[in-house]
Amino acid sequence: MLLKIDEKDIKKFILVGDRVLVKPKSADQRTKGGLYLPPGVEEKRKVQQGYVIKCGPGYPIPAPVESEETWKEPKEQVKYFSLQAKEGDLAVYLQDSAYEIEFNREKYCILPHSAILMLIRDEDLFH
Repeated sequence: MLLKIDEKDIKKFILVGDRVLVKPKSADQRTKGGLYLPPGVEEKRKVQQGYVIKCGPGYPIPAPVESEETWKEPKEQVKYFSLQAKEGDLAVYLQDSAYEIEFNREKYCILPHSAILMLIRDEDLFH
C-alpha cells in the first residue's frame, strides 16, 4: 500500500523515534549480462539501497527520577540515544520493513533503524 502525501515541503516532516526516511536509489534496468528487466522486478528484491533524507531523534531513554526536593514540580525531560544513520548516508536496508510513501510524485520509504543492514558514508560528498 502506497501512502500519498500532499505536503509541499519535506522540511516539515518530523520522524518519530528510531525511524529513518530514505529515498530509494534508482534501480538498474539491465542485468550484468545485458538483459532488460521488466518494471517492478528490482523493487521487489528483499535488500534495497537508498539515501537517508531525514532521521528521527533515536531511542528514548527515561530520565532518572530525582526525589530529593519534593516541593519542586517534576520535569519530564526525555533524552534520546542517537542513531548511527545521518542525512546523506547510503543505506542498505530490508525492503520488507519499509513503508512506502509518495511525496511530490517521488517514492520514499520510512523504515526502522533496525532494518538498516549497512551504511556507506562519504564525507567528501557534501563538503
